[in-house]
Amino acid sequence: MRAMLFAAGLGTRLRPLTDDRPKALVEVGGRPLLEWAVLKLKAAGVEQVVLNVHHFAGMIREFLRSKKDFGLNIAISDETDLLLDTGGGLKKAQAFLEGGQPFLVINVDVLSGIDLNALYEAHLQSGALATLAVRERASSRYLLFDDAMRLRGWQHVKTGEVKYCGSEVDISELTPLAFSGIHVISPEIFSFMPSAQKPYSIITTYLEAGSEALIKGYRHDDDFWLDVGKPGAIEEAHQRSAEWAGGIR
Repeated sequence: MRAMLFAAGLGTRLRPLTDDRPKALVEVGGRPLLEWAVLKLKAAGVEQVVLNVHHFAGMIREFLRSKKDFGLNIAISDETDLLLDTGGGLKKAQAFLEGGQPFLVINVDVLSGIDLNALYEAHLQSGALATLAVRERASSRYLLFDDAMRLRGWQHVKTGEVKYCGSEVDISELTPLAFSGIHVISPEIFSFMPSAQKPYSIITTYLEAGSEALIKGYRHDDDFWLDVGKPGAIEEAHQRSAEWAGGIR
């Protein structure tokens, strides 16, 4: 199994912790976020990982060397010159991921007790182009799903902006759910992406592809989930480590 790990973020919300290190190397529970993410992927059976780097990229390379890549085949997608966001970052890593079976994608700053194998199996069974882990939680932006958990749109509740996958539908009939930063993607996704290397969100690709391909939501409301994007969240992660670190050694 293969995976991509988004680890190139600037971590501005975590300052001053990220003044001298990348967000991926901020520690929680005695280990850097990067280590927790790689070990979770490894526990799920992932053998090949590509991760993108930008901020303090050299420190991430050195950390991986010191850990002997955790016994995995780990490749680096270098975004030092230009931070490409999730869509552009995935496109740049295409050579590592295209062909073969679907691959997992996770954000390095997300901690969750989600069963990655169950998510992966649900993706295989549905035949979807992509399967997105989602949950009911407070957010300013929501993905909109129909009763069959097919992605139909996106909504920004603060600005009132709404985007649909293809034709407009009655928004009152759709369920708003927040994206968890964890997904399974089939390699065919690259045919829906622009060829030019530029920054853009993977959500943009999902909304465009969703007009002709199946983009599914996978609810995991009962799992622990936390965006470790600010110092307060890191403290919560310390206190509740038993809920998200179970089974990782």
